[in-house]
Amino acid sequence: MATNASSPTPRTRSQPSTQTKKPSTQPNRLPATEPPTSSSEPSTSYSYNTGSTGYRLTSDTSISSRTSLSSLRHTLPENPHIYDFSEISSATNNFLSKRHSSSSATPSWRCILRGADVIVFQRKFRHKLQTDELRQRLSVICRSHHVSIIKLLGASISGDHIYLVYEFVNGANLADCLRNTKNVHFTVLSTWLSRMQVATDLAHALDYVHNKTGLNINIVHNHIKSSGIIVTEPSFNARVCHFGAAQLCGDIEPENETAARKLEEIVEEKSDSSSPARSKELRRSESRRLQFQGVRGYMSPEFQAAGVATQKSDVYAFGVVLLELLTGEEPLKFRFDKNSGDFVKTSVIDTARYAVDGGGEGSVEGRLRKWVDRRLKDSFPVEVAEKVTRVALDCVHVDPDKRPNMGRVAGKISKLYLESTIWSESIKMPTGISVSLAAR
Repeated sequence: MATNASSPTPRTRSQPSTQTKKPSTQPNRLPATEPPTSSSEPSTSYSYNTGSTGYRLTSDTSISSRTSLSSLRHTLPENPHIYDFSEISSATNNFLSKRHSSSSATPSWRCILRGADVIVFQRKFRHKLQTDELRQRLSVICRSHHVSIIKLLGASISGDHIYLVYEFVNGANLADCLRNTKNVHFTVLSTWLSRMQVATDLAHALDYVHNKTGLNINIVHNHIKSSGIIVTEPSFNARVCHFGAAQLCGDIEPENETAARKLEEIVEEKSDSSSPARSKELRRSESRRLQFQGVRGYMSPEFQAAGVATQKSDVYAFGVVLLELLTGEEPLKFRFDKNSGDFVKTSVIDTARYAVDGGGEGSVEGRLRKWVDRRLKDSFPVEVAEKVTRVALDCVHVDPDKRPNMGRVAGKISKLYLESTIWSESIKMPTGISVSLAAR
């Protein structure tokens, strides 16, 4: 039976009717008649029955869907740009412009590039990339898009350096927010809820990097630290910097390239097994590739030993940042011991273990209240603080196999954020109360 695809027509009953219904003039409305309960043949128009799920889309609906998708195009990441080095040089006044941050070890400049307000980071290659290889890696990495990750717009190559171009985000890095050099007693993160907001954003950003990019490669951030996290106002949301830098600088190679290289080395070693000098040369050249960079206090034990960054080393660095949020202290501190006449290293991980497992010295609540940042003015839920501390200590476990996956960590942090929200609402001053001082 031929029907009009642009107008809704009910399917025919198993017993054919003697009357033919005219198609409705309004294609997006149901027919006024009672729907039939069964159908004898498929239809190309809008149709439904008691055992069906609904309607079929018409061409009008498809057009509206395409329109709605195109309206969201501006929210998706742009195609990566391969900038000419002359563009970078001109935008930064031949790199003579004032650097954006003097506290960072990585040179960076804020400038206008192709009409966009950007930040340019200069990094040195660990493994040199050709332009075609760079374009391929950029196209893969720039497909990722998350609200808590600063967008990578493109890159440029000059000699042994790569210039990574990120969008500019107005805010302050987490290290400066926690440790104000001008006034050590002041912090913008003066409430428990603001710090849990930062922890939640960071956990979900890292969970996205590890598990939810939708790519066929395992991405490792390798630059998780408090100075690489931007806190924005007014809601104190956190955004992660340097996404994709490890892959583009050659610190971390894609799995397929690493596997191919290992296979190539195995073949070479087998072919040259009769020459011990050749085998020694191969192992010696491979050892040079173990050069790595890291920030003291954020490097996991296995990363310090082998120089190989993994997702588990990212989890370790996240745990350190989480402890920083709780205490406001640096990961490592050195204090002078008058008795020994030497400097003694104090780790935030060791103080956290003592706070939750003090060996019977006092109560957990008492130790936590002394350990948590005093600038919070003792206003925080102790039970939630203990749970957050234990999550952080799980993340910094010495054995990488015993560290949790970031997906599980993000779920726990989100749950603790909700508990913190309930606690914050419960301690608010009551509103809507009027007081009259007039004589009765």
